[in-house]
Amino acid sequence: MRELVNLPPLDYLAVGHVAVDLTPAGEQLGGTVAYAALTARALGLRTGIVTSHGPQPPLQALDGISIVSVPSEFSTTYENRNTAQGREQILHRQAGSLSLEFIPTLWRETPIIHLAPIAQELDPQLPAQLSPSFLGITPQGWLRTWDENGRVSACDWKDSDPSLRKAGAVVVSQDDVRHNLEQVEWMAHQTRVLCLTEGRAGAVMHWHGDRRRFRPPEVTEVDSTGAGDIFAAALFIRLFATRDPWEAARFATQLAAHSVTRNGLNGIPTQTEIDHCRMEVLS
Repeated sequence: MRELVNLPPLDYLAVGHVAVDLTPAGEQLGGTVAYAALTARALGLRTGIVTSHGPQPPLQALDGISIVSVPSEFSTTYENRNTAQGREQILHRQAGSLSLEFIPTLWRETPIIHLAPIAQELDPQLPAQLSPSFLGITPQGWLRTWDENGRVSACDWKDSDPSLRKAGAVVVSQDDVRHNLEQVEWMAHQTRVLCLTEGRAGAVMHWHGDRRRFRPPEVTEVDSTGAGDIFAAALFIRLFATRDPWEAARFATQLAAHSVTRNGLNGIPTQTEIDHCRMEVLS
């Protein structure tokens, strides 16, 4: 890939696919990198994204965020369907794969790099090839597979050991690990900081053999889409700043709780919410 020029330096880089989410209200922008990058920007960081997409994703919400995109015939496109057996997720299309060569040299030195696959799009060797001050991983996309009809199901994270050892923190959800707490315990012993998100129940943080639960404030939930991504970005940023996993988890739990009171990308934290959560953590 030809090296890009005149790129700005960053504080936070998210790598992974932006997505087109098919909803009853129409196509919406999705993907962990979108929610995480917008959260990082709201927290005052110079933010960028390395991604791949086709011509159709509605990227207007990402105005002001530096984006390097690898052209692709399609954008990664997901649809969630409610069935009698529960939620069914369908992968309709997938954008191109991403590897180290697509990350500009300047951006490889970004202090916080967040690897955020959603559809097996990141090279599994990428964590070992990067040496930021802080590497955060949300391995959701490495824990997914799909059949010939695009029906998504959980799978094992192949070749996870190098990534777990390299990460400053890893965030997974109950669904990512199929509610397998033994797998969570195993992962916690392979990495520095592991956080398991549990939706309305909050999050469980594993650090140095200790485990603590963080419960969110009571709110009226409207839409939980992106809450886990907002949590992860807030956790990584606060952990990098304070080096205190417990404080970072409290802050991220508080901030993610506010996000579910609004729909989709409207759940990105406001300055008022950020200031309130900072005060709550320090009180």
